[in-house]
Amino acid sequence: MVQNPSPTLPPPQGAALVLFSGGQDSSVCLAWALQRHARVETVGFDYGQRHSVELEARLAVREAVARTFPDWAPRLGEDHLLDLRGFGAVAASALTEDRAIEMTASGLPSTFVPGRNLVFLVYAAALADRRGIDVLVGGMGEADYSGYPDCRQSTLDAQMRALQLGIERPYVLETPLMSLDKRGIWALSHELGGEALVEIIVRDSHTCYRGDRTHLHPWGHGCGDCPACELRARGYEQWRAAT
Repeated sequence: MVQNPSPTLPPPQGAALVLFSGGQDSSVCLAWALQRHARVETVGFDYGQRHSVELEARLAVREAVARTFPDWAPRLGEDHLLDLRGFGAVAASALTEDRAIEMTASGLPSTFVPGRNLVFLVYAAALADRRGIDVLVGGMGEADYSGYPDCRQSTLDAQMRALQLGIERPYVLETPLMSLDKRGIWALSHELGGEALVEIIVRDSHTCYRGDRTHLHPWGHGCGDCPACELRARGYEQWRAAT
């Protein structure tokens, strides 16, 4: 077990709901939220993704974080898993169907699930309303985002304004990774929890679009050649080379 490595932060305040897939980015967001909020709940989404192994990774990451960081463990609240398979069937992509991962005629990769983050935020906001939570935390970012338009700050600002008006709640969306590339995200994970958190992300989180958990690389499990693996591997190598 290790202690919170940033004791100089202000005392944790309020509650937050982390959009938590079990991937690298959302795992770092979970640690970031646990440093700053007194109660942190998590929500995951089953939208029929091919890499559904990430749903198991979610639980492994939560358990490892609670076990390894005793300062954070009491703040880790309930986990919620929402069924969005109907949406996944409508918004078919290479993440929900057995098709090639490639660039499409629209200029977006075939892994793009149209409106996915927007739908996630609607469901998360509805859950947060019932849980008495105003702060949502998401791992969206504009640096390494594969061109997905629903990762852009302008898109998220518009969606949050709509949710504030439509639910009449003063929601805030915290996006600590918005300006970070994968190298920066690895660096942030080390800043938040040292090598212990890096090891949890390597061992327990899941990013690979193909759902490969049979190959363990220095940067984690994955096929090694899908876009998600390539981003994660390149960022890890760049970060390690700079430390």
